[in-house]
Amino acid sequence: MSKPKSTKKTLRSIQRLSVGTPTSAGVGVDIIEIERMEKAITRMPRIVQRVFSDVERAYAQSKVRPATHYALFFAAKEAVLKALGTGIAGMGYTDVEVDHDRFGRPIVVLHGNAQELARAQGVVDVELSLSYTHQVGVASAVAIKEEHRPRKEGNVNPHEELARQFKELRAMLDDMDTKLKEIATDERPNEDIADGNPKASDNPA
Repeated sequence: MSKPKSTKKTLRSIQRLSVGTPTSAGVGVDIIEIERMEKAITRMPRIVQRVFSDVERAYAQSKVRPATHYALFFAAKEAVLKALGTGIAGMGYTDVEVDHDRFGRPIVVLHGNAQELARAQGVVDVELSLSYTHQVGVASAVAIKEEHRPRKEGNVNPHEELARQFKELRAMLDDMDTKLKEIATDERPNEDIADGNPKASDNPA
């Protein structure tokens, strides 16, 4: 089913305000202006149904400012796809879903074409970090491939090795967040973002 032209135009407008670094190394970052998302879903409520899963909508709507979390989820979808080395083309928006574990940590659930792509690349998990301020939402993702699995060699405990590798990946994400905070102190990103120059400063969610 094709999307109405007005919906497509609105989604493209949101995408133009998302900035990230495509990568073939399994890392993706995306930033989006929350106010733009808020205006988009107010103007075009149907995009909430088209872009976000039932789980994502339920979570966002339980919050004081749903647009903040819709923006984070949108940025997360873009960041995850960049970590997989692709973009939204050929994917459904709900092929990448953000859920939360019992501790409230965001987790990535892949469906459809995104799941098939991950399997083809040997990706076994995707680590996700979400941060936001009143102005912007930031998502950073790391795709963990098959070769990153701990190997049973000598007396190495596979569980301890896996924990160590996850710790290293989390440190990588934290380092990326720190760099984003440094960018934030410059008041605005270096390049103009479509029809707006979103200011960015970054606090952990």
